[in-house]
Amino acid sequence: MQLETNLSKVDVVDPLPTTKLPFSLQDLKLAIPSHCFEPSTGKSLAYFFLDITIIAGLYLIAAFFDSWLFFPFFWLMQGTMFWALFVVGHDCGHGSFSRYKWLNDLIGHVSHTPILVPYHGWRISHRTHHANTGNLDRDESWYPVSEAKYEQMPWYEKLLRFYTPLIAYPIYLFKRSPDREGSHFSPSSPLFRPSEKGDVLTSSVLWGAMIIFLGLLTYQFGWLFLIKYYLMPYIIFVVWLDLVTFLHHTEADIPWYRGDDWYFLKGALSTIDRDYGWFNAIHHHIGTHVAHHIFLNIPHYHLQEATTAIKPILGDYYRYSAEPISKSFFKSYWNCHFVNNQGSGVYPQPPSSRSL
Repeated sequence: MQLETNLSKVDVVDPLPTTKLPFSLQDLKLAIPSHCFEPSTGKSLAYFFLDITIIAGLYLIAAFFDSWLFFPFFWLMQGTMFWALFVVGHDCGHGSFSRYKWLNDLIGHVSHTPILVPYHGWRISHRTHHANTGNLDRDESWYPVSEAKYEQMPWYEKLLRFYTPLIAYPIYLFKRSPDREGSHFSPSSPLFRPSEKGDVLTSSVLWGAMIIFLGLLTYQFGWLFLIKYYLMPYIIFVVWLDLVTFLHHTEADIPWYRGDDWYFLKGALSTIDRDYGWFNAIHHHIGTHVAHHIFLNIPHYHLQEATTAIKPILGDYYRYSAEPISKSFFKSYWNCHFVNNQGSGVYPQPPSSRSL
């Protein structure tokens, strides 16, 4: 059985989805050096300050040149750095940035609010995703719909979810995915527990303050200023966020489960590691996604070591793709739309020719 892909071939195989795994969560934890579970506040802060220093430097360079010949490069670089900053806030949301909740929340807000992510709203829905990965009934992120649901979806919903997926994130914040209700901004959303309403309100108010700040900048300097220095990098950030999230959970040989056939570890293995080339270091090796889903409290700078430690135990259950990211994206883009209406251990299928 071969689940690892290479540049020339992608094998689609059955990873025995309806059987118990031949290893336990404890087996995997014992294989990982204990220091991998220990966050370093100093190291985490160093990554945070490095990212914001680069972002500030790029703004100074862009303002210095103020040239349309340079702006496209600036948009790509700055949008990528926005994405890197999001990954720092991602560690904060998992509590793997530091041992101090107040510091995690502070840096999480400082990382996420400028890029229009409501930190606590996102953190809580992301927690739901991690607690239910691979579960068709309860997962939160990039889960496939049933064939029946797919056939019932109006054309505009299919267009957004399946044909323009790389710009879906801002809409997802206001309106969750199919069959999921609630907004990331409303304290009364079914996403949140009553005890979390204060956190959600705090993040929503800060998000609103950022919108007001951007509005004031636009009033002072004009729409062109906003487009050049914020909107275009923001769009690149959104594309990165949607691309990476989509690719880590969408592949023809990744099974999805229903009912009692699902349990946490099996679901956590329904993800795949990707190689983003020289972007790996820039966005903090977010491609090491399998180990992250099994042990979400491992800081990003220990995930490569943890992955190396658990691969011998996971064996064929470890998924990795060295395909070019563009090839992987378009393959899944065309072929992974829905799953069978019934059963567990089901795989994504392509739409029929009569679909949108």
